[in-house]
Amino acid sequence: MTKQTDQILVLNAGSSSIKFAIFDAELVEKISGIAEDIGGSSCLRIGDKKKEQPILDHKSALSMILKALETEGFGFDSLTAAGHRVVHGGSALTAPMRASPDVIAEIETCTPLAPLHNPHNLAAIRNLAELVPELPQFVCFDTAFHATNPKVATRYAIPRLQETRGIRRYGFHGLSYAALVQSLPKVSGQSLPSRLLAFHLGNGASLCAIHNGESVATTMGYSPLDGLTMGTRSGGIDANAVLRLVEENGLERTKAILNHESGLLGLSGGKSDMRRLMVDPSADSAFAIDHFCYWSLRHAGSLIAAMGGLDAIAFTGGIGENAVAVRMGILREMNWAGVRLDPDANHRSSARLHSDTSRVSVWIVPAQEERQIAQSVQNLRSR
Repeated sequence: MTKQTDQILVLNAGSSSIKFAIFDAELVEKISGIAEDIGGSSCLRIGDKKKEQPILDHKSALSMILKALETEGFGFDSLTAAGHRVVHGGSALTAPMRASPDVIAEIETCTPLAPLHNPHNLAAIRNLAELVPELPQFVCFDTAFHATNPKVATRYAIPRLQETRGIRRYGFHGLSYAALVQSLPKVSGQSLPSRLLAFHLGNGASLCAIHNGESVATTMGYSPLDGLTMGTRSGGIDANAVLRLVEENGLERTKAILNHESGLLGLSGGKSDMRRLMVDPSADSAFAIDHFCYWSLRHAGSLIAAMGGLDAIAFTGGIGENAVAVRMGILREMNWAGVRLDPDANHRSSARLHSDTSRVSVWIVPAQEERQIAQSVQNLRSR
């Protein structure tokens, strides 16, 4: 195996998985994989290899990942730095930075804002520091891209005391949107549009209004639960409806309903994967898809208003990049905004989706969150 050098390790730790990738100095992905279903029927995928084996916890998973990478020629001595996705940086951590003790402590204070995510992000940082103490580590926040939202967009109409306790809109999928801003000019061969509506559509889904390269509005709020219909999350729901669910079911059960049993899963009666829904002939599955498209459109109108118009649309994420019928369902209803779809291009999932008569350009931009993290690490190390 050829020895590799000057590599950046990127880690994305979730509640039951750790995604990983290695990038070289030119930010080319060399290898990637995932340790999944940690604590359950776990397995480790690396490149095109899959090995089913017990993985008891995240620390064990990280150890196995590092050993597997070493076997593939990416040992400790080939790594120059590591970058981590951290879901929530709160209002203080709004840019990529070195994972110093003070930064780690600040991430810890954000744990109540993202109790399902930040503890696992922190565990990956601390475990890697134990395993490879000399390796510089950096953190990139999924909330950071939306720090440019104006106060009227982030403040809930609640008493100030509650807002000072962190109850405000933050927005998520920021690494995806930051990567999209970097990638779209390369995809289109044109400068970045002034008023860009970005659709990050996957199991988790959101929209972002990007004006002159900066986020000015987004659909997710205090948590990733708000906004669009998602795979298992309800999206927007009246607060009094939530309070009633708590009264009838209790707090923990309501959390499970809204985060894990709702969205496409709840609407269809058991299917959260858009690929399964699109091949299922049942009325419930068709309704779930219609619901997803309808609320994407409803929120799109709001975000277009926040930008004062629309110059371009970009789709990213698993559904955005691959679900032909979903893109069609959204774009055919946006004629009022000057959008004219090229059906053949959409059917082929071409990079360019708009016709020559469209006043609004429409693009598919592959999601590149891991590469965005690697680029941020590289930028910080070169200062």
